[in-house]
Amino acid sequence: MPYVTVGQENSASIDIYYEDFGVGQPVVLIHGFPLSGHSWEKQVGVLLKEGYRVITYDRRGFGDSSQPSFGYDYDTFASDLDTLMTKLDLRNAVLIGFSMGTGEVTRYLGKYGSERVSKAVLMGPVPPFLLKTNDNPEGVPQDIFDGIMKAIAEDRPAYLSTFLKDFFNVDVFLGDRISNEAIQMSWNVAAGASAKATLDCVPSWLTDFRDDLPRIDVPTLIIHGDADRLLPLESTAARLPKLIKNSQLVVIPGGPHAINWTHADQVNPVLLDFLKEN
Repeated sequence: MPYVTVGQENSASIDIYYEDFGVGQPVVLIHGFPLSGHSWEKQVGVLLKEGYRVITYDRRGFGDSSQPSFGYDYDTFASDLDTLMTKLDLRNAVLIGFSMGTGEVTRYLGKYGSERVSKAVLMGPVPPFLLKTNDNPEGVPQDIFDGIMKAIAEDRPAYLSTFLKDFFNVDVFLGDRISNEAIQMSWNVAAGASAKATLDCVPSWLTDFRDDLPRIDVPTLIIHGDADRLLPLESTAARLPKLIKNSQLVVIPGGPHAINWTHADQVNPVLLDFLKEN
């Protein structure tokens, strides 16, 4: 299994697990909370078939990566991504982030620039700034996130079950676009993540990306479902075209948060068209 070392905690190295398949222009897929790189399975095969080199990796604390007690902030996440990009010497790469992964894409481009990157995709994005403040009235109140942290601390497995219902809009799509088995698979991956990482990631969602967004200087595709119960369209994706130069927003009608799974039949063609654009 391939790993890249991104740090050290006491006697153990902090290693990021990645998979690197195919040849061609590199596409880096960055997963959402609280899953792993395997959550991109409905995109990996399609991208390989179209002649792309596909790289997935597991965020620290999740999947097969190390589970250190620290580093669950976007400066560290972006540094981990930079280490991977440098190790693999990726050039002309496309960064595709889903949910939490959109924070890595945004902070990476804001901090490290686009020397290695030609395009970006933000799917179900966290940016620009989730927290409701005086200068960000479109955000979500702090007590919502306090309640999430309380639920995780009290009974993480039960919280994950509740989370996944809204992740997939199970009441709408069960038996049609999502199966019980797929939900159970996601729960198993989420339950195997670090308990501390699961809790510590919640404050990271409140990162203010408004200074990073104007620094994105590559063509950017934004995709969002208009029935997203976790990251409402109006608080997130709908605000981004004004903040990112050379960006376009595609809204998936009826799409929940996990559009890369439930609506892969609609997402993948949009994704491929964008990748093929000159």
